[in-house]
Amino acid sequence: MKYKYIKINDKKYKFIIGTGEDDKFRISFNSLTKKTFGFNFEQWYQYGYWKNQFLPYSLMDGDVVVSNVSVNIMDFEVFGKSKRYIQLGTVMTDVAYRNKGLSRVIMEKIIEEWKDKCDLLYLFANDSVLNFYPKFGFDILKQYQCTKLISKRGENGLVKKLDMTNECDRALVYDKANTLSSLAKISMCGNAELIMFYCTLDMTDSVYYIQDYDAVIIANFEGDTMEVLNVFCKEDISLDKILDYLVDENIKREKLYFTPKETDSYLIMPIEGEGTLFALGEGTLLLANNQFMFPKLSHT
Repeated sequence: MKYKYIKINDKKYKFIIGTGEDDKFRISFNSLTKKTFGFNFEQWYQYGYWKNQFLPYSLMDGDVVVSNVSVNIMDFEVFGKSKRYIQLGTVMTDVAYRNKGLSRVIMEKIIEEWKDKCDLLYLFANDSVLNFYPKFGFDILKQYQCTKLISKRGENGLVKKLDMTNECDRALVYDKANTLSSLAKISMCGNAELIMFYCTLDMTDSVYYIQDYDAVIIANFEGDTMEVLNVFCKEDISLDKILDYLVDENIKREKLYFTPKETDSYLIMPIEGEGTLFALGEGTLLLANNQFMFPKLSHT
């Protein structure tokens, strides 16, 4: 990997755009990720999903990653238009290196490199850093979520719960996730690797296959609510018909974590508590003028 040294407050740091193939970098990057967020990317890498859409921009003290902002190159279909977006994620700095301007330096370099190469730079931030991103020109965008009450039981049909430790089941989900969803107003294109990150990490018990429609559904069940994270189907089929397969007499409410193309039957409300969306670039206007939600499984 190529790198250069940057001097910040009289100390030299190695600035590097990391890749999973470099074992020493990956181990250190994973260590800081685990310390900061409680997970790491090792299994994702071992399954072969860490590819060139995911680029950690890191500052290293010697051979140790101490600060990072990851660039995620993402293509979307947004209200019928193809867009190249850059999502920033895994924003983290080791506790011993905070308040030294390291994240600021990385952010400035990313914005300089990518602002003219994409339609939008965006990220999701927690409440502790809401004053940080406006310094770089980011604006807050409001997101909206679709929910509705369910008044009838589902269709009778075969529903298979997929096993994410099984290679064949993972291959099935990966294939379906590479299909542009015709059911959503904003669909991530060609980044099944990110979907697999979720499916093999904390949603291993949430992946279903509907054979009748050759569709994969990722959904959680909380009390009387079905939380639908995404639906992948090659055919333009009614979302209700697909979701009906997962509805039983205990489910009274449906909550979507993406914006369906057909919203007439849904209550649309502003999202609270899901992280603040910040955006920078010409594409901001298109999103600001619509009620939308980035698919939850496209978050990094």
